[in-house]
Amino acid sequence: MKVYIVRHTSVDVPYDIFYGQTDVPVRENSFVEEATRVKEKIAPLSFDAVFTSPLTRCVRLATFCGYGDAMRDERLKELNFGDWEWVFVYELHSPEVENWFKHQIEQPTPNGESFIDMKARLMQFISEQKAKGYQRICLFAHGGIHLCAQMLHGKTFKDDIFMHLPPYGSVIEYEF
Repeated sequence: MKVYIVRHTSVDVPYDIFYGQTDVPVRENSFVEEATRVKEKIAPLSFDAVFTSPLTRCVRLATFCGYGDAMRDERLKELNFGDWEWVFVYELHSPEVENWFKHQIEQPTPNGESFIDMKARLMQFISEQKAKGYQRICLFAHGGIHLCAQMLHGKTFKDDIFMHLPPYGSVIEYEF
């Protein structure tokens, strides 16, 4: 099954803040330009089904691209940062934070989840869609979902996983 994952456009949040599942706004001054580029990338494609994270930044892009009826699925949300939602974690200097950055793939954030947890929910979602017989689907989702898709394809991350996020508005095809 071909899965096209579309990362949402730029968000209007301070740089280096962990916003994860917080429902943040898109950057208004660049949304139309970024969304138009995404729409042009996916316009020639056809999909058996289109899904979106229920967070506004993804739903708004899906709607702009002509998929206002995209099916919302909680499993497509960004990483749940728990106690670190809306925190400048890079500015925190504590053993807990330093340990998490060393083990961020398998270790959950305080009262949040790990990338292994998010990868499992993405794999469950993909398995469910394959079982329905879909050949080509589109997901409007987040950078973390892209990273988990890469992990499902065997990619390993030796350093800060966030250094590997695809750009906002990326459209990447994965084969599952």
